[in-house]
Amino acid sequence: MSYPLDVSSDLASPTAVPHIASGEGVMSHADCIIGAAVFDLSGLPKEYFTTAESTDVGWVQTIFQALGLQSLLMSSLRLEGFHHAVIHGAEYQAVVVRQKIRYTALLIRRTEPNSISDSLISWSQEFEPTLLRSHPRFRTM
Repeated sequence: MSYPLDVSSDLASPTAVPHIASGEGVMSHADCIIGAAVFDLSGLPKEYFTTAESTDVGWVQTIFQALGLQSLLMSSLRLEGFHHAVIHGAEYQAVVVRQKIRYTALLIRRTEPNSISDSLISWSQEFEPTLLRSHPRFRTM
């Protein structure tokens, strides 16, 4: 059984993001990513990726805190099966997924109030964040 964790937070960035309505064009899931962070299974951050659109990595602290809260809740309530969390901010959202050997957090443009779809979460669970090391849009921090 899956227990998604939905936490509100301020993930604001100094750069403005253009609003893209669903009827104006199609963006792939990869096009929506403007930042990424990799955490080990203990919840410790290991690697960050930024883009020109979002150079601030302050949102990673929110993810770190959410993973700590998730761990505490899972152990105290004896729950299993964490698969993903969605953290909402004013301009951005973050999707955190548990993968086999890590947690991966993806900072996503907020294009619609409920723009985190099931297909995006499924895609995120299969996403290989190390590919961002050689991608021209991303810088490793």
